Formats: sequence, C-alpha cells, structure tokens
Amino acid sequence: MQIAILDDYAGVALEYGDWQGLGDVTVYRDTLPMGPELIARLQPFEVLCVMRERTPLPAALIEALPNLRLIVTSGPRNGSIDLAAAKRAGIPVCGTQSRKTTTSELTLLLMLALNRQLLPNIDTLKAGAWQGAQGRDLAGLTLGLVGLGNIGAQMATLGRALGMEICAWSQNLTDARAQDCGAQRMGSRAALMATSDVVSVHMVLSARSQGLIGAPEFAAMKQGAVFINTSRAGLVDHAALRAGLHAGRPAAAALDVFDTEPLPLDDPLRDADLMASGKLLLTPHLGYATEATMRLFYSQMAEVVRAWQAGEVLRPL
Repeated sequence: MQIAILDDYAGVALEYGDWQGLGDVTVYRDTLPMGPELIARLQPFEVLCVMRERTPLPAALIEALPNLRLIVTSGPRNGSIDLAAAKRAGIPVCGTQSRKTTTSELTLLLMLALNRQLLPNIDTLKAGAWQGAQGRDLAGLTLGLVGLGNIGAQMATLGRALGMEICAWSQNLTDARAQDCGAQRMGSRAALMATSDVVSVHMVLSARSQGLIGAPEFAAMKQGAVFINTSRAGLVDHAALRAGLHAGRPAAAALDVFDTEPLPLDDPLRDADLMASGKLLLTPHLGYATEATMRLFYSQMAEVVRAWQAGEVLRPL
C-alpha cells in the first residue's frame, strides 16, 4: 500500500507514529500549491495523511486522484477537505484527537514578548548594550478577546491570573457566557478595540467572520495597544494591519497564522522596518506545533490507517 504523509515540516512523522507494516510510507516536508505538480505527486497514493489546512484537498484534487482510498487528517475537523467530494468518491475521511491548551500558551508568550519589549531588548544585548526599550506590566491592563470559545476562555483565565481586566466580543456572545468566563461583554468590535490594551483573536474562520478585523477596527484601538492573532489568517485584513502599524495603531502586533503558509519570502508582511523595530513579531504557525501534539497526531494517524486496513473506519469526520 502506498501511503503519503504530507507537509511534515519538522520531519518527525516517522519517529512519532508506528508505521511499521502499514505499507510503503513516503514523507513530504514541503508544500506544493494546487496544480499539476501536486496532482502528479499524489496520484500514486492510496492513503493521504494530511496536516490540517497545510495542503487543502478540494474536489478538483480529490477527483484527480484515482488511486486514493483513505484520507486521514490531524485533528477532529478539517475545513480544507471537501468532504462531499470525498463521499462521492467513496473515500472515508478520518481524523485524530487534538490537544486544547497549546494555542493559548503561545498567545500568552506572544503577549508577554510584545508588552515587555523582549525582542528589541535581546537585540540590544546582542549589540553589546544594556536595557533598551522599556516594557510595560500586564497587571492592570485590559485584555480584549475577539471570541470567547474554548481558547478564548483559556485566555481569559490566563489574563486574570496576571491581574488583567477581561472584556470580550463575538457575534453570538451572551452576557451569561461572558460572566462565566470572568469577562465583560462588549457591544461591538469598535468598543472592544477602544477599551483594550491587548487584543487577541480566537474565532473560527467562516464566511461571516472573513476579514472581521480591518482598518476601522485598527483605527479604533487605544494608543499603545497591541494586537495578536493565533487563530486564522482570514479573520484579519493584513494590508490594513500593516498600514495601522506604520500609523501607530496598533502599536505592535504578533501573528502566528498567514494567508499562505509557509510565508513566502516576498510577502508584504515580511516588513523589515516593522520587524526590526519590534512592532511586528511573526512566528511560523506554532500554536499547535508542540512535541506532545505532534506525537498525538502522527501516532493516531497510524492507528487510523491500521484500523482501516483491518476493516474499521476509526474517527470518521
């Protein structure tokens, strides 16, 4: 059996999963865009093991792979797989479990790094000087959360532990949910932006939330406020964010998610002036990329393939 593991950037799939006896396993560490080269690469394979949203599987790609018999994704859902097309082709799509705390931990790290001016001060030390840009305490500041689901609620807990006030907004947020999370519900995005010293986004990307944060929201931010997105790139207008950073609102930003990943070398977000000044911190989608998470993903991917070979469809999407 021909099995492909796609987009293993760190090269850990074979180490973290038990693939022995499953077939001929090929690991790809790069990402190809949709097109003839990707189709030619994947056509020999009966099983595709995909990392969520790294290589999308639209209908056109699924229909171009006549040998494909099973799709396994990391995580319990994957919006970049056309499930209807897979069903029409008789291809089961299965997933793995996921861990729930990694993204909030990274968001806390980014929040601390931005507010304490960590990277500029590291650069100052490297240059031979001592103590440059002054950071600010988080205690007493207001953390504004765009979205108060599982990760947003974790961020509310972490923010309160640091002595921050918490406010939140989303389209469906209720006073009761906000109260349960120790947050104040804001009536609009603009109100949240105007109130918050730190704004962090934690929403699911959908047609309704696409481009949710743009120029009007950035213009409404407090002086000195910082912006963080570890959720989905499509929630934010990145051109508006760059313009806002150059204009001083937000004062700084951190992004872990991008419209195209890996981030192209010529992407406008690789703004040398913003990054050199410490106003823009970019990380390569690390929100879920921890050793424990990857061990879970790849070990369970192998389990799913083994179960399917034995006639069982395990964790179907």
